Amino acid sequence: LGLFIALIFSSSFFLYALIGQPISNLDENSIINSDFTEVIDSISEHLADNPEDIEGWLMLGRSQQMLQKYDDAVSSFERALDLDDERNSQVLVALSIALMEQKDGDITERSSRLLEEALAIDPNNVDALFYGGGAAARRGDLLLAADRWEILLETNSLNEIHEFLRKKINEWRGLAMNVNAGSKISSQTVINLNISLSNEVISLLPIDTTVYIIARDPSNPTPPVAVIRRQLIDFPSLVNLSDKDSMIPNRKLSDFSQIEVIARASISGEPIAKPGDWSGSMVIKTNSDQTFDLIINKITP
Repeated sequence: LGLFIALIFSSSFFLYALIGQPISNLDENSIINSDFTEVIDSISEHLADNPEDIEGWLMLGRSQQMLQKYDDAVSSFERALDLDDERNSQVLVALSIALMEQKDGDITERSSRLLEEALAIDPNNVDALFYGGGAAARRGDLLLAADRWEILLETNSLNEIHEFLRKKINEWRGLAMNVNAGSKISSQTVINLNISLSNEVISLLPIDTTVYIIARDPSNPTPPVAVIRRQLIDFPSLVNLSDKDSMIPNRKLSDFSQIEVIARASISGEPIAKPGDWSGSMVIKTNSDQTFDLIINKITP
């Protein structure tokens, strides 16, 4: 039982979360759900008699994660952390990931802090490096994010996504160089966005799904002011919108005090919203130098 659960939550968990391939078909999922329900019942009985068993609480939390019972998983990992006098990096990372799942993929301040604690204890923890890199990018520390994913490459971890890791590393280093050099593109930036994906989007959509980042006037949304086209595999990512992205020369982003930004994962490949598309949106003041967090997490009915 312990080996089975350990294998389920090896690096394949991160590949599934990142690439978004279905675990199995519906019938197989039903079997898995039944199996893990039995596992949870068994572990719960064990913990009733052995409430100080840290590994038991970890196992329980991971089983609850498989059934997407994220609130329960957070409680189990919190219990393990309370019992963990030595601050095991495994416990810290498990709780951090569960907190992210609880918030639909958002990297919260506490999640980020737990990852930093884990890396301080074990600088080569694969899970902490992966998510810690994402957390560093989210808060704008792109060089640290790149460094952490470089270590993943050096340790030969997550082999199946080395190409993706290298692509993001190069992107982060390039963006950091632009910022540090005060490049022309950077100086023209009107809106800075950290765009990420909810767990549902990651699990349901193929990696080559087209994503449109659309900027429009909230009071006069048609036509859009600016549009950028990306792919799902490009996210999470730092996105900069500037006047060079404007669709019409005399209608620039910088001309507007407020802009509505929509990030849409398009099933059809078209920018117009259709049923089954996933999106996230927010209205932003263009005179702000803040980096805004935008999550693609709502399905179009």
